[in-house]
Amino acid sequence: MYFPIRAITLDLDDTLWPFAPIGARVEQVLHDWLLQHCPRTAQRFPIEAMRALREAVYTERPDLSHDFSQLRRLSLVRAMELSGDDPLLHAEAAFETFYAERNRVEFYPDALPALERLAARVQLAAISNGNADLARIGVHHHFAFQLGAREHGTPKPAASIFHAACTQLAMSPADVLHVGDDIDMDVLGAHRAGLRSCWLNREGHAWPHDSIRPDLEFTTLGALADWLDAADPANHLHSNVQPDTAAA
Repeated sequence: MYFPIRAITLDLDDTLWPFAPIGARVEQVLHDWLLQHCPRTAQRFPIEAMRALREAVYTERPDLSHDFSQLRRLSLVRAMELSGDDPLLHAEAAFETFYAERNRVEFYPDALPALERLAARVQLAAISNGNADLARIGVHHHFAFQLGAREHGTPKPAASIFHAACTQLAMSPADVLHVGDDIDMDVLGAHRAGLRSCWLNREGHAWPHDSIRPDLEFTTLGALADWLDAADPANHLHSNVQPDTAAA
């Protein structure tokens, strides 16, 4: 399969690293911090109760559905107010404890070597609905920029966030390949915005749609780097992978 690309935009959670271990760990780390600094909050809102409160705050504030950090802050303030702890003294420190742990990620084994290889060939940018911080994580030097739903104001799969990234890259959507794990947010979102799409299908799921398919499909980011290494000098890219790993 041949088509030119000039840049790659990448999803983060479950594309470069698995999110589930982070999600479980941050709740425990935050609860341990509350036990030490806000024991009344920790007692009234153990992990399950804090999770339920957070979901309630999310439901109340659909206007902030693109800003997980602010929703987390509001949840902590609410929990402290209800428990008799002072959020002015503790909420920001609690959030920082959560956020530091949220940015302690364990990359998929292929991800870091693949990032280096991809960044050596084309510009990379991150597009994420989450609140990971590439500078804190230590890989920002591979990326031209990071565009989050919080900064943009609208999450994927809205076309506007993909178009905003293309504008920052000073490129046409057709010249950009978006890579991500989520079928709706990443593949269909990018396709509808006019970008090329690559489904990072690490678990080997079957593609569920008949009318739309990703331009590419791989089980690792390293396989995408192999695909990119097959480029000719004009950057007209072609696939040397087997038919079941690259979509036609």
